[in-house]
Amino acid sequence: MKIEHIALWCHNLKLMQRFYIDYFEMVSNEKYENPAKGFASYFLSFKENSFVRLELMHRPDIMDNDNTRGMIMGYAHLAISVGSKEKVDALTSRLRHDGFHIIGEPRTTGDGYYESIVGDPEGNWIEITE
Repeated sequence: MKIEHIALWCHNLKLMQRFYIDYFEMVSNEKYENPAKGFASYFLSFKENSFVRLELMHRPDIMDNDNTRGMIMGYAHLAISVGSKEKVDALTSRLRHDGFHIIGEPRTTGDGYYESIVGDPEGNWIEITE
């Protein structure tokens, strides 16, 4: 068994697609649309290692979540390994410079991960790990 994909409901599919492509070097399929349901989605994967995909989905009738992402019951975050401590630091700095909310500064956690935490354009938490 394996995890095939993880899905996120999004307000702005194009914005979210660009974010994951630009900052995490993901590639995307063509947009899928089902007009009868008002549904649209993209599947994104990593160039080198596409065992798990990220599905970005939109439908106008999905309820907003006004809670602080990452601090509600259910899925808390998506962790993406960038390969080294230096890359964690560099990407965190780039995201900060570009105006994204840095939730957790780069550090070594109690369980031994070197990571930072950033909010994507819609507030979902991403752990950037070495």
